[in-house]
Amino acid sequence: MTESSQRNNPSGGSGDKSLGKRGGGDPGTRGRTTIADGVVEKIAGMAARDVGGVHAMGSGLSRTFGAVRDRVPGGGKSVTRGVKAEVGESQAALDLEIVVEYGVSIADVARDVRENVVAAVERMTGLEVVEVNIAVSDVKLPDEDDDEDDSEQRVQ
Repeated sequence: MTESSQRNNPSGGSGDKSLGKRGGGDPGTRGRTTIADGVVEKIAGMAARDVGGVHAMGSGLSRTFGAVRDRVPGGGKSVTRGVKAEVGESQAALDLEIVVEYGVSIADVARDVRENVVAAVERMTGLEVVEVNIAVSDVKLPDEDDDEDDSEQRVQ
């Protein structure tokens, strides 16, 4: 107890009768909530993939490693591929690497991705998204084979 509270209330109490109850205040304000970088990366990855014109996430190399990992039993698709998040106590910053479909406006896709990611992360986490940097690493041409959707197997 500080000296000023002792001077204002010589009995040593807080003066607020409602705080005398067990627990001391609103249950929603007790304790701290921390959100891992990976949680924000998953949310941002899902939100970015929902935008029309986004073909894939990540660079060519990360997509190649991801395709190998996807074929390993139990590997599963990585939602966080192409997403990097830095999370503080109340703010988050994101870096996304995307591949866009040929023919779409890259500026429009980047704007839509940014808006969708900010809305999803802020709604789900309560964090303020201070920036979303987007790097377009490739354009998916209509006649290119798709590494991620390679359904033809070499061995049967």
